[in-house]
Amino acid sequence: MRTAAIRFSCLALAAGAVLAVQAQPANRGAAPAQPDYSKVEIKTTQVAPNFYTLDGQGGTIGILVGPDGVFQVDAQFAPLSEKIATAIRAVSNGRFRFLVNTHVHGDHTGGDENFAKLGATILARTELRERLAQAAGATPAGLPMVTYDGPVTLHMNGETIELIPIPHAHTDGDTLVHFVNADVLMTGDYYRSLGYPNIDRANGGSLDGMLRGLARTIAMAGPNTKIIPGHGAMVDRNAVAAQRDMMLVIRDRVAKLIQQGKTQEEVLAAKVTADYDSKVTGVGTTGDRFIGQLYAELKTPK
Repeated sequence: MRTAAIRFSCLALAAGAVLAVQAQPANRGAAPAQPDYSKVEIKTTQVAPNFYTLDGQGGTIGILVGPDGVFQVDAQFAPLSEKIATAIRAVSNGRFRFLVNTHVHGDHTGGDENFAKLGATILARTELRERLAQAAGATPAGLPMVTYDGPVTLHMNGETIELIPIPHAHTDGDTLVHFVNADVLMTGDYYRSLGYPNIDRANGGSLDGMLRGLARTIAMAGPNTKIIPGHGAMVDRNAVAAQRDMMLVIRDRVAKLIQQGKTQEEVLAAKVTADYDSKVTGVGTTGDRFIGQLYAELKTPK
């Protein structure tokens, strides 16, 4: 895989000094109402010899650890940074080196500034940085220092890490993170094993991009590949293929109703996801949200 040209967006890298973690407001992207973060516990799960996931409140975090320091995927909400940093130090040397964002939403990027102050260099898609920079309350310290438009490869802790842009999928700044030796893929939110898919059209997402991202993930995954979604349990490629197939079926049902002149309300009333609702965990109202997103995209002339 070729390595993309990397643009440095400030003059020097952080010196790596360990600073007290500050809880900054999470105002990035479409975040849910804030819970009581004092009650959130961070669960650490070992997935491979030097790779772990951390679950708390927000998107799943991945960390590669070893003598070269910590490579981190996503940051969850800012008020949890101290707890997350403590959990990371428990399984590593505590040297924060790199943090990549899978997409712009605050439950994945909210803690960026805090980890930058601990020494991590933040990497992200160009589009993601631009959206963060436009957010209310954005500060230079919390913005990605390194941006990329094509694939990037890093080598540390005996691992090869591939950052693979997934254009216009969940958002316009998605990245698939591939830990080659550990045989792990982290998708961010263009694939979630919890609930129906979410196409964030306001932040540049699209149905076709989501489908291309899922196809790319399926093609890269082997029979033993561990696929870690932005939310929900770890899965294999069969689960990703099942979601891709479900999306195609529902897309075609919605498209047919649009061709018949149905309004969005009539499409929602048709319950086109009824045969999937019992199979999708954490459904809530997300089935209707997904149908609304499909309707908006398929109804819009291309």
